[in-house]
Amino acid sequence: MQTATRTESSDKGALSDWTTRRWLRTGVATTLAVLAVLGSLGGWAMWRTSQITSELVDRRSPALIEAMRVEQALVNQETGIRGYGLSGRSDFLQPYARGLADEKAALRRLRPLAEDDRARADLAEVERLAGTWQRRVARPVSQAPAQEAVKLTAERAAEGKAEFDALRRAMTRQQDHLRIERAASTRTLKRAETLRNWMFAVIAVLIVLVAVLISEGLRRGVTGPLTRLGSAARDVAQGRFDRSLAGTGPADLRQLAHDVEAMRQRLVAELEFSERTRTLLDEQAEDLKRSNTELEQFAYVASHDLQEPLRKVSSFTQLLQRRYGGQLDAKADQYIAFAVDGANRMQTLINDLLAFSRVGRVHNDHQTVDLESLLSKTLDNLSVSIEETGAEITHDPLPTVVGDATQLGMLWQNLLSNAIKFRSPDRPPRVHVGAVSDAGVWTFSVTDNGIGIAPEFHEKVFVLFQRLHTKDAYPGTGIGLAMCKKVVEFHDGTIGIDPERTPGTRVVFTLPAAGSSSEAPQRETQP
Repeated sequence: MQTATRTESSDKGALSDWTTRRWLRTGVATTLAVLAVLGSLGGWAMWRTSQITSELVDRRSPALIEAMRVEQALVNQETGIRGYGLSGRSDFLQPYARGLADEKAALRRLRPLAEDDRARADLAEVERLAGTWQRRVARPVSQAPAQEAVKLTAERAAEGKAEFDALRRAMTRQQDHLRIERAASTRTLKRAETLRNWMFAVIAVLIVLVAVLISEGLRRGVTGPLTRLGSAARDVAQGRFDRSLAGTGPADLRQLAHDVEAMRQRLVAELEFSERTRTLLDEQAEDLKRSNTELEQFAYVASHDLQEPLRKVSSFTQLLQRRYGGQLDAKADQYIAFAVDGANRMQTLINDLLAFSRVGRVHNDHQTVDLESLLSKTLDNLSVSIEETGAEITHDPLPTVVGDATQLGMLWQNLLSNAIKFRSPDRPPRVHVGAVSDAGVWTFSVTDNGIGIAPEFHEKVFVLFQRLHTKDAYPGTGIGLAMCKKVVEFHDGTIGIDPERTPGTRVVFTLPAAGSSSEAPQRETQP
């Protein structure tokens, strides 16, 4: 008795050392073994049913059908010969000729289907009797002239009738045998289907039973202990740090509970440090937000307040040029031209800087935007440049996105005007706007055949005031692509240069699809 008790305790101790992985491996191996056996039985039942069905559909039924076609062909021959022999009219030979062709075709299809000895014997008997009747009656009558055919038919009427009756009986026996074989195959198929259905029913019951056992085993050995451990951990997470975490179930889950309990004991000390860190981060984030706001306000105020004095400088220098142009020496005219050009370029630069600072502040009306319509408006705005340069601009069907229509309009305006401006001198501009959707994100591309951008400048072109050419070669302020980047990033997208595109340039940017995410966050705006 004591030995049995010690053995039982030893078995329980050994099972208690099993980890979740070991329990799962054992359960999965057992389940796979059961499913393999059930799958083999089911596969055998399906194979057996398929074999019988194939035999019935591919051999038994076609053999009977072809035998009946042979009979029909021979009857047509006999009808044609009898009509020709009685009337002497050659048109009665047409059914005979068709019957010969149909007989040959049907026999050619029937021979491969006669696999057993009885079927081959029946077919041989039919062919033998058909050949005798054709040799003795049909062929001589069909080949004789009309008058001789009538006389020959009368002479061989009794013989022909006897031979064709024997042929008809042979064909009837053949068809009876084929019907019997088909009926036997049908019964065998029904038995196989019944066996298959019962087998699948048993398999379904066993699968349900295995599923129930697996579910119960997981509940007791895994989900139950994990649920209790999770409940205790949630209590600790809600502030009940005095809650003890006791582990049950497999050995690794108990070890997990022990580790979580050790972690709980460190939470109190870590919590105070974490709170201090969070407070410091909040203060730094607030400082950074205030700094960004001040920088944006500074850029806006600087560009806005510079407008009036610059406008006066530009106006008076232009007035000076109109009034005294040609009255002073060439150097004076040149200096006045330099002043006017500098004032105009400064005016353009300040306007671009003002537009750049307004992105995300003044224009921040997120709504549904039809990019197809927006692109059409942009092309209308660029119609003069397009006509002067002979540019050809094509585009894929464009979607509807959520964003600010004004900012997205500036995006199209800058990208398309750059594609036209930086054109190759030896060919007219060709620009294509592409759009591809992938996992809730639209990827757009603006591809041109212009002068292109060297790989080392692919990142530099998106930096504010960065120019790759002199103002005499290509006018501009170096803000366009920087503004494009700011607009795209404001709409939670990305923008870059495709390094694989040559010749020309392909600018690729992404925008979230309409309805793919929550509404874009409303950002603080400035007047």
